[in-house]
Amino acid sequence: MSTVVKPPLKRGSAAAVQSKTARRKRACRRPGALVGHDDRLGIARQVRRITKRAARTPVEDDATLLQGAGMRGIRLQLDYWKAEERLQMERIGHAVVIYGSTRIVAPSVANARLDDANRLLAARPHDAVRRRAVTAASRLVEHSAYYGVAREFGRIVAHADRCARSARLAIVTGGGPGIMEAANRGAYERGAPSIGFNIELPREQRPNPYITPSLCFSFHYFAIRKLHLLERAKAAVFFPGGYGTFDELFEVLTLLQTRKIAPLPVILVGEAYWRRAVDLPFLADEGMIDRRDLELFTYCETAPEIWHAIGNWYAQRRPTRAVRRRAAPKPRAV
Repeated sequence: MSTVVKPPLKRGSAAAVQSKTARRKRACRRPGALVGHDDRLGIARQVRRITKRAARTPVEDDATLLQGAGMRGIRLQLDYWKAEERLQMERIGHAVVIYGSTRIVAPSVANARLDDANRLLAARPHDAVRRRAVTAASRLVEHSAYYGVAREFGRIVAHADRCARSARLAIVTGGGPGIMEAANRGAYERGAPSIGFNIELPREQRPNPYITPSLCFSFHYFAIRKLHLLERAKAAVFFPGGYGTFDELFEVLTLLQTRKIAPLPVILVGEAYWRRAVDLPFLADEGMIDRRDLELFTYCETAPEIWHAIGNWYAQRRPTRAVRRRAAPKPRAV
């Protein structure tokens, strides 16, 4: 069988250049292949390029991988477990959860803001926007009384924690300003655990300064934050608030209505506010909810009333012990 001898390629021709390039690529693919002729500097550069590749980054340090869509389940688990592990270490077994507006501030702060609004209005008495600002500031001065109620209630819960024999009872809030700050402040002033569950938002929400440092958490997912707010809850107390407070209130009522969580007392603080903000009896009249669904919550006004209502709720549901009576002696046979 004759062997076909290929004619040598002309130097500089396109075919010769392609053949030379192909030989270089094959040489680089071989294990232990050297870059060039024993070019140590070239080898060092190649090693540096390899070590900088994302494929060599440890998994826990690979932000691109962890932020990918395929890792969402892992991120949800991490978001949950970081807080859960710490709460277990601190023996936090029960919680009273406080919800409410970030805009309800201490009376001194509310009065200062009203003074500022009045000063701006005085400069432009006919400005409709500034008139509305004064009206809103005046209402917030009235609502600032709730700041004191939440603060006092935080102290009451803190005192109850000192009386707890096993698992600790803690005030839990969303960790922000306003009503959340007031409740955390009351617990903090009594030296009790004060928990804050912050959430990452487009505009930064800083934690209030009255949270126990080791119990201040930041969540990426609203769902995990809401889960933690209710997981240890023995009572849910709602102060006046806006969209966020309403979202959390209706979620709690829905979970209770559908029996997806264990029963717990729900307290609405400020009956006049809540009756005007949400006409729940109207929903019952229209047949949208059952009449018994109106029994899922209780109205209160003061901190002692809130604590008393929570105690009454549990007292009514505490199983009564059956009193064992001695059986009457059987009559003796004559």
